[in-house]
Amino acid sequence: MSESSAEVVADVASAAVAASAAGAAGGWRRATGIAGVAIGVVAAGAAAGVALERMTVGRGMRQKARLALDSAGPYGSLRGMPGKAFADDGTELYYEVDDLDEEAAPAALGPRRRRLFGRKSPAPVTVVFSHGYCLNQDSWHFQRAALRGVVRTVHWDQRSHGRSGRGVAQTRDDEPVTIEQLGRDLKSVIDAAAPEGPLVLVGHSMGGMTVMALADQYPELIRERVVGVAFVGTSSGRLGEVNYGLPVAGVNAVRRVLPGVLKALGQRAELVEKGRRATADLFAGIIKRYSFASRDVDPAVARFAERMIESTPIDVVAEYYPAFNDHDKTEALAHFADQPVLVLAGVHDLVTPSEHSEAIADLLPDAELVLVPDAGHLVMLEHPEVVTDRLADLLTRTGAVPAGATVKGYGSTSTAQPG
Repeated sequence: MSESSAEVVADVASAAVAASAAGAAGGWRRATGIAGVAIGVVAAGAAAGVALERMTVGRGMRQKARLALDSAGPYGSLRGMPGKAFADDGTELYYEVDDLDEEAAPAALGPRRRRLFGRKSPAPVTVVFSHGYCLNQDSWHFQRAALRGVVRTVHWDQRSHGRSGRGVAQTRDDEPVTIEQLGRDLKSVIDAAAPEGPLVLVGHSMGGMTVMALADQYPELIRERVVGVAFVGTSSGRLGEVNYGLPVAGVNAVRRVLPGVLKALGQRAELVEKGRRATADLFAGIIKRYSFASRDVDPAVARFAERMIESTPIDVVAEYYPAFNDHDKTEALAHFADQPVLVLAGVHDLVTPSEHSEAIADLLPDAELVLVPDAGHLVMLEHPEVVTDRLADLLTRTGAVPAGATVKGYGSTSTAQPG
């Protein structure tokens, strides 16, 4: 990080402290003026680039560009058969099912699955996709498009995200969100959307943690029904040690003030959202820095990611944040030891660094580890062809699709290893 960026870190950390103090004194209107900066404290290095862009591109031009990208981009437009599941606390969980193409079904029911499940006509394999923090099921847009009709898939929105309801335990009982709760939520979705047949579980970031929590609480489900798993840009623990690409002084400041700032701002969500909209340019720069590593990422894809993250209310951002420091599901990985496993991450991921994926692969020595150069946290949007190709290979190894079947959009289910 440059010297000027380091100065920005100090400035933003100071802004976060100021926001907290302003809230304590009751000056929330003043606090909302710097709320966007405070929320972006973990991404402070992006601020310098945003300032430069403001000098070279007019605000009206940037707004027009965002509107044009919103109207032109097809991303997030795929829809399936809707359904609802209910968590153990009553939270409504929204999911969609993309069914297997009936004409392709006979070819997909291979002899390997007949041996595994001892059925003449087994239920089709269902691939369940779990998304990350501040995203929704549409974050799997490219993979969903490629797999439609080839295999049965379930895409769901985690509690308080996307089309799912706000967490009942959080809004009614003021209980904190836990990764364990997310694992139970996933079990509820599976019970409703895929009550029988083999499963392949795919999770990105928080979604991967959700899969680990499922295994920790329901090991019999993993043993009896799961035939493969993919962990994409995720972690089994020690997230409190992540430095987000900041220098030591900056990350220490972030860790000191961010939990309190998020909690305080989450209690004034309506006012903070106004401040958040006022600082949209700063947020766009922050989101791009912490989502992607490529310089030439498609602007429409970057805007798509920005929209998903913007749609997550600030009080939801706040209530989820503490759960990550408590997350430790290293021991749960043992439940996947005998499964085909894909572990994939972007080399330049600043949110869940690729070293965390390497640590997962070390504990699952038979897993395929793929580290994608020039990729950040949202690797499935930044380099969809790589993610889809390796996922298709995993599905072939699990028997979910026959070898040589064409996966639409990106690649095929060839079992050749990447060069």
